Amino acid sequence: MGISAFARKGRLSTLAVGVVATLALSACGSGSDGGDGDVKSITFWYSTNAQDKGYTDLAAEFEAKEGIKVEIVNIPNDGYKDKLKQAAQANELPDSGSVPALDPLWVNQVQDLSSIANNEANKINKDLITVQDGKVLAIPSDITAAGLYINKSLFDKAKVEYPTDPANTWTWDEFLAATAKVKAATSAKYELVYDNSPARIRSWVYTHGGKGFQLGPDNKFAQPDAATVTALEGFKAINDDKVMPKSVWTSGADPSALFKSGQVVAYYSGVWQVADFADGITEFEWAAAPTPAQPVHATDINLGGLVTAFNGDKAEAAKKWVDFLFQPANYTKLAQTNGYLPIEQGLDLKYPFEKQAALDAFALYNKEIELADPISPSGQAAQTTLLLAGKPAAEDPTKVEMAKFINGEQDVNATVKNIVDGWNVQLN
Repeated sequence: MGISAFARKGRLSTLAVGVVATLALSACGSGSDGGDGDVKSITFWYSTNAQDKGYTDLAAEFEAKEGIKVEIVNIPNDGYKDKLKQAAQANELPDSGSVPALDPLWVNQVQDLSSIANNEANKINKDLITVQDGKVLAIPSDITAAGLYINKSLFDKAKVEYPTDPANTWTWDEFLAATAKVKAATSAKYELVYDNSPARIRSWVYTHGGKGFQLGPDNKFAQPDAATVTALEGFKAINDDKVMPKSVWTSGADPSALFKSGQVVAYYSGVWQVADFADGITEFEWAAAPTPAQPVHATDINLGGLVTAFNGDKAEAAKKWVDFLFQPANYTKLAQTNGYLPIEQGLDLKYPFEKQAALDAFALYNKEIELADPISPSGQAAQTTLLLAGKPAAEDPTKVEMAKFINGEQDVNATVKNIVDGWNVQLN
């Protein structure tokens, strides 16, 4: 399978997260690097529920080659950021890690990975690395993207066609007309379920031509454009307990469970569902389908773990491990085994899925990313900008405010105002 995310150079220049920031906090000093000749082991922190084998396999290969054992420590995701803060304050940061986000408290303790990121042999997508003052702070382990799934069995039963190529996708109107036909011809209860997530709302807005809630040059959020307001009104309209169940966005119903029950025609979520669906859906056939464009072909692009190497007594060995991870032959193994959408371009990936639906889904997602409008990753880019500027927001207010809107507790203008104010109050 040919994989080419953002194949055209500079295609998504807005992804660059080059940030000039004055860090308000600094971590305690760490030890100097005395070379790795005497290093017998290093630590690598990351968090996963399932994606483990890719790293452990490469750790064994690295030890065989370099004589350095990589102690992989799986940190629970819920407490990972706090664990890193505590480690920085105690001067006990790991030697390397795949971290959920950068933090001003310890970001000055990471090594410059420019020699790895800029090595043309690695073909790392440079638009997605995290850069500050010319220093590469982190390289993403992988990419994630939002996207659509359908209950193929229901579509087939209703004899309703659907597109399979993102280059020839449908509009949201065409999609909803199709799901209405499927629902009417089958026993489906709902046409669509949609993840209760600010990131997925961004996709909805972008595909409807809106810019969403964008971070301005003053690191504050501004009032969105009219197309965003219209898109939010459209989203509320289909949360009517006919097209979509209100319960997902207003009372926490599980959209994945609803889709897997076979009662729903389609589900808007993301690539992370593929492995679960490949193993967990046995009562019907499912398929990934192109995201509708009305009129913009977009998604919400986020990054997986941010791979870093920290300064310290084992800095040279830690950087050597990170370099080893991103060498194309090794990274190919990592991406295949862990089921990653790749950060490196031009790889021939053969994912270990037995079901064709899963293989087709990864091929589709890679093409979706290649075709995605440059606005697609702006949400994650804004968060990185804020983090490096020492202004991490505690919580995106979109979910809470959209729930009130969908429930009829406030109108769209109050919803938009509360989202913008909610962001800016936290940032100040």
